[in-house]
Amino acid sequence: MLYWKTVNQALARPRSSGTKGVEARFWVLIIAIFIIGAVVVLRLAKLQVFDHQMYEVLASDQHDLKVKIMPNRGRILIKDKSDGKLYPLAANREAWLVFATPKAMTDPVKVAHELAPILNIADVDLIAKLSVPNDQYEVLAKDIPYETVQKIKDLQLEGVGFTVQNARLYPESNMGGQEVGLVTYNDQGDLVGRYGIESSYQDVLAGRPGTLESEKDKTGRRIIFADQTFHEAVDGADIILTLDRAIQYKACDRIRQGVIDYEADNGTILIMDPRTGAIMAMCSYPDFDPGNLKEVKDVGVFNNPAVFTAYEPGSVFKAITMASGIEAGKVNPKTTYVDTGLEKIDDHEIKNSDGKANGVQSMQQVMEKSLNTGVIFVQRLLGKPLFKDYVKKFGFGQKTNIGLKPEAAGDISSLEKKGDIWAATASFGQGITATPIQLLAAYGALANQGKMMRPYIVSEVDYPDGRHEVTKPEVMSQPVSSRAARLMSGILVSVVENGHGKKAGVPGYWIAAKTGTAQVAKKNGAGYEANEIKATMAGYAPADDPEFVMLVKFDNPRKADWAETCAAPVFGDMAAYTLQYLNVKPVRELAR
Repeated sequence: MLYWKTVNQALARPRSSGTKGVEARFWVLIIAIFIIGAVVVLRLAKLQVFDHQMYEVLASDQHDLKVKIMPNRGRILIKDKSDGKLYPLAANREAWLVFATPKAMTDPVKVAHELAPILNIADVDLIAKLSVPNDQYEVLAKDIPYETVQKIKDLQLEGVGFTVQNARLYPESNMGGQEVGLVTYNDQGDLVGRYGIESSYQDVLAGRPGTLESEKDKTGRRIIFADQTFHEAVDGADIILTLDRAIQYKACDRIRQGVIDYEADNGTILIMDPRTGAIMAMCSYPDFDPGNLKEVKDVGVFNNPAVFTAYEPGSVFKAITMASGIEAGKVNPKTTYVDTGLEKIDDHEIKNSDGKANGVQSMQQVMEKSLNTGVIFVQRLLGKPLFKDYVKKFGFGQKTNIGLKPEAAGDISSLEKKGDIWAATASFGQGITATPIQLLAAYGALANQGKMMRPYIVSEVDYPDGRHEVTKPEVMSQPVSSRAARLMSGILVSVVENGHGKKAGVPGYWIAAKTGTAQVAKKNGAGYEANEIKATMAGYAPADDPEFVMLVKFDNPRKADWAETCAAPVFGDMAAYTLQYLNVKPVRELAR
């Protein structure tokens, strides 16, 4: 109170000119303090309210530590029936990466000269990378061996660092790269599956990354006693395939040799258990080694022809038409018709491949001689709508959902068109398309008493927490009865014994199969290529109680004019091997 009294008395005194100047300066000071205070308050409001999120991020970057913990990718395994063991088709390994911080280098040219011969990179390329002003990070080499890393470490080069990453190891070469697939790194440095099982089961194989969140000091080190949040990484699951290691190896070797022998563009072989749909072998050639992608010259090889490439199957489709006719009660193996060697439909002429008029022929003879006019006869009895229904029941025009991506559905849309010609040509496998896996599944129905099983290639998924997911066989449809399937099996045995499938025979066994030599549609325009074919053989053994169903296909075999001279002998070789491997006893006397 005394203080304020003194101030009031001073203000009440008569003002001199000097006193007036002091008073003016006093109020200027008060106003300045008020303005500065207002600015500070507004600045704090901006920092704490409007720019709060930005500065929180900046503060986090300075004081918080967040580390991504990478899980181990699951393996892809294959079983060997002979010893019961599992062998990896895809596993994990360490991969070293060399990086540089050009900003920290005083002599980037010297560093480049030291590194170039070790990394096998041209000096000029390295100098260009290391001479970028204020560059904090440059990747110099990926996936190099530790021996190389050690050589670089010994040089103690300024601004050069190393990091280790997860990488993929593919121990079994020439065992079906298209089935396994491959992996690449995404922008975050994670392994991502591309093609095959690696892609189709990406989420299962990848697992879930973990994180460690904490605080760090001004040097960037974690503060041990600070609050921490830890989320453990969850490793990916192991995928166990249905493929049999021995049969798969033999199939891959045999189709490769077949492509070479017949000078084909490519070839595919498929073997399946018709009772379950489990794929025992799947291989195409040319293929690729997922562990050596540098050798790949055409990225088209990454696609799996067994599930991705739809084609006009040709006469191998005749078994589907004939089985449909038998199931519908329109024909039986002894039903006859008169073959004039020519059918005129919608201003089109269709002839038999042998160019003959064979006269009276039974349905069994139609299949033995692969007569186009004979299956047109069956299709005409069925009628277009019913024939189309059977084609759909056998799974054509829709994906099998085998578990491999990408998968094609084939194309049977021609059966929706007006005119009789489309159903007529479809009866012998022209004008419609199918994938090898669709044909295999359809023949599997004939081998399995009319029940068509969904093909599958993954037998089991084993999770790191002990859970096991086992694939259960699934019936997709029953296009024909067991009676029709048995009658069709008898006809297909006759094709191998007496018809165009003789080279598919195996001494001591009854083999049921059918060949197909299809023309190749022109890529541009209507019609077919003059000198190209696709040769296919599909069938099963033993015919009375099949252990497997198989398909062999060659594209444009230059040293073979018909499927019976290329696909049939390869089918016979693989059938003989598989029957012996499965320990199936002969049921016929061997010729002496």
